[in-house]
Amino acid sequence: MANKSYDVAVIGGGPGGYVAGIRLGQLGKRAVVIEREHLGGVCLNWGCIPSKALIHAANLVGELHEFGEFGITAKELAVDSTKLQAWKDGIIKKQRGGIKSLLQANGCDHVKGDAKITGPNKLEVKGGENGGGTDTIEFKQLIIASGASVIEIPGFAFDDDVVGYAKDGVSYDPIPKRLVIIGGGVIGSELGMVYAKLGSKVTIVEMLDGVLAGMDPDLVRPIAKRMKKIGIEVLVKAKAKGMKKNGKTAVVEVEIDGKTQTIEADKVLVAVGFRANTKELGLDKAGVQTGERGWIEVDQACRTNVKHIYAIGDCTGAPLLAHRSSKMGEVAAEVIAGLPSAYDVRAMPLAVFTEPEVAQAGLTEAEAKKMGYETAVGNFPLAALGRAATMNATDGLVKVVIDKKTDVILGVGITASNACDLIAEACLAIEMGALAEDVALTVHAHPTFAESVMEAAKAAKGEAIHIVNRVAGAHGAKPPRASA
Repeated sequence: MANKSYDVAVIGGGPGGYVAGIRLGQLGKRAVVIEREHLGGVCLNWGCIPSKALIHAANLVGELHEFGEFGITAKELAVDSTKLQAWKDGIIKKQRGGIKSLLQANGCDHVKGDAKITGPNKLEVKGGENGGGTDTIEFKQLIIASGASVIEIPGFAFDDDVVGYAKDGVSYDPIPKRLVIIGGGVIGSELGMVYAKLGSKVTIVEMLDGVLAGMDPDLVRPIAKRMKKIGIEVLVKAKAKGMKKNGKTAVVEVEIDGKTQTIEADKVLVAVGFRANTKELGLDKAGVQTGERGWIEVDQACRTNVKHIYAIGDCTGAPLLAHRSSKMGEVAAEVIAGLPSAYDVRAMPLAVFTEPEVAQAGLTEAEAKKMGYETAVGNFPLAALGRAATMNATDGLVKVVIDKKTDVILGVGITASNACDLIAEACLAIEMGALAEDVALTVHAHPTFAESVMEAAKAAKGEAIHIVNRVAGAHGAKPPRASA
């Protein structure tokens, strides 16, 4: 048994934990990051990074199928799923190595093993430096970055043959001919579009009214349109009741309006949500409290109810986002080091890598109205954007929501081929308390997708140039009616 003592121990080496470890090292704290699997957590190993690699490859395939519109013919197009997986796995391996090197370079130790809290200032790590043994680590302060795990639903137990979750969904080899996805949220929508482009017959089973429920319907509409175009069948207000296995395939039973129908599948991907990884941590040994569903509650310093113990990322609840985890990791490390830091974010971006991409920051139109704001909204369709036309990517829009009384930007939504990059300008504007006029007066390069953000800001004021304005202009002049 190895016994070590640190200023700070970090449980979890995902995008929250490893960032906290790096920052602690930069700030002169002797720290250790404990990870039971691979550095990078869900995001790197079977979430953000591998899924985006597959999305990029699938988008290339999708574009090649449509090159005929440009007068370009692509013959004998084929997808080698084994090579595709090897390429994806190579990216993951390189990124893992990069994280390990960064921890070392900043003087932060890394221990592989399963951590469990055994007291207010002590934890044990099974499978630590001694392989199958147990190490004891004492700490002055602790950061919990244990993340979250996928939810398993009745009738769809995970197995190695047919039923899986996102970890399986980024590793299909061969590509399934028939794929049923239970859940039309971010994971279901992203991977559904991937495999539809790679040749699968994809069916999405969604209990609510449509895919990406909770996002602004105006932003989701182009995505639903695209799904239909590439052959995805979306069953809404549908409940997955169970399945019957037939060797390495299955028949999925779905209930819609009280009637049951069946869908044949080679693979079933369950993507219905996550639960906190807190139950087996031994939180009670240190007196750390959780909410009703196991999420750890924290304040703006990322501190739990126990003064010297912090929690960051997915184990603290929604939104479950890698960039949120990283930000919280930096905050916790800085607070521990005595810096005046706090988790105070007005514009946490939501980025969904469908086709087109969709991103949101700040308040939606519905949220702003519910909070009592008198809003003005500027919508700029990509069909009016020159750059979008040159890329054959005119499905989508930018939507800017402002406080009509003050001109302050409250929220921005973007559906476009690179929305997840464009949203950064919106986040900066919202965090700075920018006015719609500030964005409208900023010169944007032409021809670019970024111009659409400027035009939407102008549209909220009735001053857009490349569309017919639908609201009163800046000086109260009523603009001409928009054409149909």
